[in-house]
Amino acid sequence: MNEFLNISVIWVLLGFAFLLLEFIIPGFILFFFGVGAWIVALLTFFFDISLDVQILIFIISSSLSVLLFRKWLRGKMGHYSEPSAELADEFIGRICVTETAFTSNGKGKVTFKGAIWEAESIDALEVGEEAEIVGTKSIVLIIKSTK
Repeated sequence: MNEFLNISVIWVLLGFAFLLLEFIIPGFILFFFGVGAWIVALLTFFFDISLDVQILIFIISSSLSVLLFRKWLRGKMGHYSEPSAELADEFIGRICVTETAFTSNGKGKVTFKGAIWEAESIDALEVGEEAEIVGTKSIVLIIKSTK
């Protein structure tokens, strides 16, 4: 019984790790691998299952839960959508300050509204330089020099 308990605990911890990874790497997929690990943990607690079968059950249960429940749960929990025109209008024309140097058509970071944002610059910019926001791509700000 001790050996089975240890295997079950490992699967529970693996499921918990997937759940934590979901917060770090959002996409609402790793959560379902956590569910698959917990299904295997439950089965190994009650039944003597070989490692090969455990892995097979994990893969099948994780894949099926992603395919069957991901879209439905995202709808229930709300999910990220593209910014609306109103939101884009809130950014466009506003001034931000570069946190990193930008080459022409380069990527970096800017400070805007007290937060650091990913940005793409049309112009070459130095650190600490003011830039104008001319557009957005999802949550990335498109900027250009104010000079």
